[in-house]
Amino acid sequence: MLLGRSAAQAELKDLLAGAGGGRSGALVLRGEAGIGKSALLGWTAREASGLGLPVLRVTGSEREAELAFAGLVQLLWPVRDRVGALPEPQRAALRAVLDAGQERGPDRFLTGLAVLTLLADLAGRGPLLCLVDDAQWIDRSSAEALLFAARRLAAEGVAMVFAVRDEALADHGLAELRLPRLGARDAADLLADRGFDPEVRERIVAESAGNPLAVLEFAAAAQAAGPGAGPGGPPGGREPLPVADRVLAAFRARIDGLPERARLMAVLAAAEGRGDLPLLLQAAQALGTGLDELDRSGLLHTTGATVGFRHPLIATAAYRGAPLAARTAAHRALADATGDPDCRAHHLSAATTAPDAGAAAEIAAAAERARRRTAYAAAAGLFLRAAQLAPERRDRAPRLVAAVSAAAAAGRLEWAAELAEQAEPVAGDGALRAELARVRSVVEFERGAPGRAAALLVRGAAGAAADDAAAMLRTAAGFGWFAGSPEPVGVAARRLRQLGRPDEAVEAMACLLDEDYARGVPLLAGYVARVRRASRQAAYDTAYDTADGTEYDTAYDGGGAAGQVDGDERMQALYGAIILGDDEAALDLAADEAERCRAQGLIGRLPKVLQAQAMAQRPAGQHRAAAASVAEAAAIARDTGLSRRTGELDVVRAWLAAAEGDEARCAELAARASDTGRVAADCALSMLDVSRGRHAAALDRLEAAWRGPGRHATVLMAATGDLVEAAVRLGRPERAHAPLDRFRRWAEAGGRPWALAVAARCAALLGGGEEAYRRALRLHEDGGRPFERARTELLYGEWLRRERRRSEARAPLRAALESFERLDAGPWAERARAELRATGTAVRAARPAARALPADRLTPQELQVARLAAQGLSSRQIGARLFLSPRTVEHHLYKAYPKLGVKSRVELARLEFEEPADG
Repeated sequence: MLLGRSAAQAELKDLLAGAGGGRSGALVLRGEAGIGKSALLGWTAREASGLGLPVLRVTGSEREAELAFAGLVQLLWPVRDRVGALPEPQRAALRAVLDAGQERGPDRFLTGLAVLTLLADLAGRGPLLCLVDDAQWIDRSSAEALLFAARRLAAEGVAMVFAVRDEALADHGLAELRLPRLGARDAADLLADRGFDPEVRERIVAESAGNPLAVLEFAAAAQAAGPGAGPGGPPGGREPLPVADRVLAAFRARIDGLPERARLMAVLAAAEGRGDLPLLLQAAQALGTGLDELDRSGLLHTTGATVGFRHPLIATAAYRGAPLAARTAAHRALADATGDPDCRAHHLSAATTAPDAGAAAEIAAAAERARRRTAYAAAAGLFLRAAQLAPERRDRAPRLVAAVSAAAAAGRLEWAAELAEQAEPVAGDGALRAELARVRSVVEFERGAPGRAAALLVRGAAGAAADDAAAMLRTAAGFGWFAGSPEPVGVAARRLRQLGRPDEAVEAMACLLDEDYARGVPLLAGYVARVRRASRQAAYDTAYDTADGTEYDTAYDGGGAAGQVDGDERMQALYGAIILGDDEAALDLAADEAERCRAQGLIGRLPKVLQAQAMAQRPAGQHRAAAASVAEAAAIARDTGLSRRTGELDVVRAWLAAAEGDEARCAELAARASDTGRVAADCALSMLDVSRGRHAAALDRLEAAWRGPGRHATVLMAATGDLVEAAVRLGRPERAHAPLDRFRRWAEAGGRPWALAVAARCAALLGGGEEAYRRALRLHEDGGRPFERARTELLYGEWLRRERRRSEARAPLRAALESFERLDAGPWAERARAELRATGTAVRAARPAARALPADRLTPQELQVARLAAQGLSSRQIGARLFLSPRTVEHHLYKAYPKLGVKSRVELARLEFEEPADG
C-alpha cells in the first residue's frame, strides 16, 4: 500500500484504462529524491501486469548519462527482434542505436520516429506500458527520442510514464503530476510497525519533512542507535541540511561503516551503473573484492544477471564519498573487463586523470561512433574529453573543433559557443579554423545575428579548401541576405568569382540588395529554373508495394542530374522562387522537397521546408493548405524541440489572421516575431490596418520597414499595394511615388503577371484612370494571386461607383466578394458588400463560416490524412509521410469521415480536397 498517493494512483489508473481502450497518453511524475516516484512506477507496473499489459522499463543511471543511446538500448533490447519490421530508414536508425557498429543518416530526430513506430507496432497486439525512471539521467539522445514519441502518441494504446527529479526535463510538453510530501499522519503510518515511542516517532516525522525515503532511513538510523534515540540533528548547531542531503549523508555513514572490501565493491557497483552482474564480478575479481562483501549490507538487490542499489541515492553516496583513487581504480577495472568499446571508452574517460595518448585515441574513436549514430551530444562530450587527454596540440585542436561541431548538431548552441571559445586559441589556420568559423556562424545565426554569422564565414573561408570555401561563401551570402547587409553578399560574390566558381544566386542577391533589379531578377530566375530542371530530371521515384503496404525508395541515390543539385541548392532555389514571386516554381520546389524529406525521414529538416511551402501557398491563394503546412511544421518543431522554428512560423499565421480580420490573434502572433521575421509581421499588421481603414498607421509602419535592414524582403515589396492605397486614402500620394517606382522596376524585371497587375492597379490609384484598372484586370486573367485580383476588382468597382457607373460596378464587386469569401478574408468581403449595397444591390449577410469544400470542416491534421487516404495511400504509408503511427492515422480518419459525410475510403476518394487554382 502506498500512503498519501491516492490521487497519483487514480491518474495512473486512468492512463492505463485509456491505453486499454486504445488511447495513448504520457505523464511526467516530478518530485525530489526519495519522494516515492520509483515506488509509484513499481505499483503502475504491477497494475499493468494484472491487466495483461506488457511493460517496457528503463532506469536512468548517473554514471551513464553521457553514454550514447544507453537508455534506448536498455528499454528496447527485449523487443529488438521487432525492429526488422520497421520501414526504412527507421529500421536503420534503430539498428544503429542497438548496434554501435551500424551507421545511419544525419537526422537525429529519425530515432524518435522509429521509436514511435516500434511502440505503435508493439501495441498492435494489445496495450503497452512504457516506464522511464530517473529520467534526469537518461542520455540526451535517448531522452529526445522518447519525448518525441511521447508527444506524438495519440490512438495506439501506449501509456508512457516518466519519473524525474525537480530540476530536470524542463519544457517536455507532456501532462505532469508533481508529487507532494506526505502529511504527518501518513508519515507516522509508515512507522506504525517499527515500535518507536511517540516522542521518537514524532521527531522522525518532523525531521523527515514528509519525504518517504527520509522517514524510512531516519527510522533505520534511530533503530541502529538503540532505544530512545532519534535520527540525529545537524552537527554543531548548524542550519539543517535539505532532506535529500541528510538522507545522502545517512547512506554515506552506513557505507563508511562497512569493511574496506565492501566499500570498494560499493564504489565499483556505483561506477558501473548498468547493473551488469557478470561485468561487475569480473572487475571485482581484478580488485580483490566480491559481491558477497556488499550483499550483507542490505544496500543491494539482485535479480537474475542484474544487480542494483536499493535507491539511486545509495549509488550517489558510494561514488561521491569515495576517494579519487578508489573511483579511478574502479573505472580502470571496468574498462579492462568490458568487451564493449564504447563502454570501455566511457570508463577510460573517468579513469584517466593525466594526458594519455592511448586513452584519448580510444575515447575519440567512441566519439566518432556516437557521431555516426547521430548521438551528437554524447559525441561532443567524448570529443572534448579526448581533447583534454591528448598530450599533443596537434591532436587536441581537431578534437576540440569536432566537439564544437557535434554540440551544434545536437542543438546545444550555448555549449557549442563555449567550446568554440576553448577551440579558438588552438585551431590554427586552414581547415580547422574554417570549420570552427562555420559552426560559430550557425550559432550566431540561430541567436538572431545573421550579420555576424555572415562575417564569420567570409573570414573563415579564407583558410578553407576551394570546395569548402565556396560552400561557406554561399552560406555567408544567405546570412547576409537575411541581415539585409550588402557587404558580405558582395564580398562572397567576388570571392566566388576569384575561386572560378561564380554563383548565379549569390550574384543575384548582391544585385537585388543594390536594387539592380534589371540584372538581379533574371540571374535569380535562371538559377531557379536550372535547379528546378535538375530536380525534375532526378531519378527519384517512390513505389508502394500494394501487397504489404511497405514503402520503398526505389531510385534516388544522388546520381545523375540529382547529384548536381544538393539539398542546400534546392532550398536556395525554393527561397529564390519566393523572392521572385514565382508562385508556380515555389509550389513545385516546396512540394518536391517536402516529399523528399518525408520519404527519407528527414524530420528535422521538414519544418523549414513546410514553412517555405506555406510562404508559397499563402500568396497563391491556398490559405487552407498554408494553415495546414504551418500547423504540421509547428507540431514537428514542438515535438523535436525546435522552438525557434515555431516563432518563425507565427508570421505566416499572422498574415492569415490579418486576412481573416482576427485583430487580436494577428497582433499576438506579430508580437512574437523574431528579428528576421519583423518585416513580415509589420506587413501583416499593415494589411490589417488598410482593411480597417487605419491608413496612417499602415503607411507609417511600411515606410519605417523600407528604411530598415529588411527593405529588400519580397514580402515588403509585395506590400507596395498596401502602401500606395494607404498614401492615396490619406491624401498623400507623393509618399507613394518612390515605392511604386521601385516595385514597378522589380515587376518589369520579373515579368510576373500578378506583379505587373498590382503595379497597374497602383498606377490607377495614383490617377492612371480606368485604362490602368482594365490593364490590371487583363494581367490578372493570366492567373496567380487571387487575393490581389480580388483587391483590384474591389478598387475598380469602387472607382466605377464613384464615377456614378453603378451598374458596371456590380460585376467586379461581386467577383471580389466571391473571392474574399472563398479566402475567408472577412474585412475585405464586408467592404465589398458595403460597396455593392451602395450600388443599390441587395446583398446577403456575411456567412459566418463561408466554406467551399467539405475538407474545410477538418482540422489541419485530419485534412492531411484524408487527402493522402483519398489518393489511395495505406495508413502505414500515410504515417510514414506525416511521422505518425498507423493507429493515429486511423484515428484521424475515424474523426474525419462523419465530418465529410462518408463511410469509406472509396467514398473519400470522390471528394474534392484541393483548393481551386484561383483560390
